[in-house]
Amino acid sequence: MRVVLSSWGSRGDVQPLAALAVRLRERGAEVRVCVPPDEEFTALLARAGAEPVPLGPSVRSVVTGERPPTARDAFRLAPELVAARFETLSAAAEGGDALLATGLMPAGARSVAEKLGIPYVFACFHPFGLPSRHFRPGRRPGTPSPEEETDPKVLWEQDAQRVNALYGEALNRHRTALGLPPVDNVRDHVLTDRPWLAADPVLGPWQDLTELDLVQTGAWLLPDDRPLPDDLAAFLAAGAPPVYVGFGSMALHTSAELAKVAVEAVRAHGRRVVLASGWAGLARTDDRDDCFVVGEVNHRALFGRVAAVVHHGGAGTTTTAALAGAPQVVVPHIVDQPRWAAQVAALGIGAAHDGATPTAGSLSAALATALAPKTAARARAVAGTIRTDGAAVAADLLLDTARAARRR
Repeated sequence: MRVVLSSWGSRGDVQPLAALAVRLRERGAEVRVCVPPDEEFTALLARAGAEPVPLGPSVRSVVTGERPPTARDAFRLAPELVAARFETLSAAAEGGDALLATGLMPAGARSVAEKLGIPYVFACFHPFGLPSRHFRPGRRPGTPSPEEETDPKVLWEQDAQRVNALYGEALNRHRTALGLPPVDNVRDHVLTDRPWLAADPVLGPWQDLTELDLVQTGAWLLPDDRPLPDDLAAFLAAGAPPVYVGFGSMALHTSAELAKVAVEAVRAHGRRVVLASGWAGLARTDDRDDCFVVGEVNHRALFGRVAAVVHHGGAGTTTTAALAGAPQVVVPHIVDQPRWAAQVAALGIGAAHDGATPTAGSLSAALATALAPKTAARARAVAGTIRTDGAAVAADLLLDTARAARRR
């Protein structure tokens, strides 16, 4: 049985595929994972023992320039990614049994599966970008819209038109070349009527968020038994648990002084800091010995030894911190991050910072909530409810889908 997994996006869009690849390989499947050619993604797949296939440009090259990507950049990137999917996935999935796609609007993946006659699955890591009658695109679910605002249904129709404008011409041009009929609604074609939701039911409940019939597997968590580096372990052991601050794959164009702000806010509570450099290149702000800078480390091991986790609100980091029982402060920037922040606050396992550019004062106030004893107790309680079998559930479902297609 051969399965192809595909994504284009940040680490949060790639690491779950590595986790799924591990469980598929345990079940005897051959797995190819088509992802951007960033070095850290190649390393992730090496840990999973999966065959990496480069797809499109590196993500770092797109998001870590001197300025944030613009709308013009998006209109250049979209057709490039469509072309890359048709070329790369057609070769990778030839003779395969199933194709699963996720990440940034994977237009083209379903068309390749259609041409090859194999099952296609769209998976997402949060339910917040799926069409709904109940909330506006970009609005927190459950927040009523003012009467003067446009009806959510109309706005979701406009969202579909936006996706068509980005991907429609390129997608249909490639479909025509393969002898496939054109697609009128790219977004709904990509999402299908029954997407898979790879998010924990406690952290990412989806009922009433969409009319689509979601299959919720639980989050896809990559096993990680790597020990912490000796110098980091020594720092942790040298005092009370520090506060972790890291923003993952976020370039953070809007907050060049974030490291200084974060360290000052943590010190205001008498805590030490573990500062993750990440794609923003965060670095020490002085030579005091209460700040330790880390690169790529085992978050599951680290988060169990810190007093709180300050992060951007990516699905993976939110889940890993929750599983570790670590209180969180979420400083959200884009897409689903404000919604994860809201869920962390609603569950009582941390605080949602208001806005993407904190000051030392605003971040210190959020940390006061996260470091409170009742928040720590609640975080420990919720940790016991987080599922860890999501990737195994998804692997079984995907292989069952492939076998059923073979029998037809």
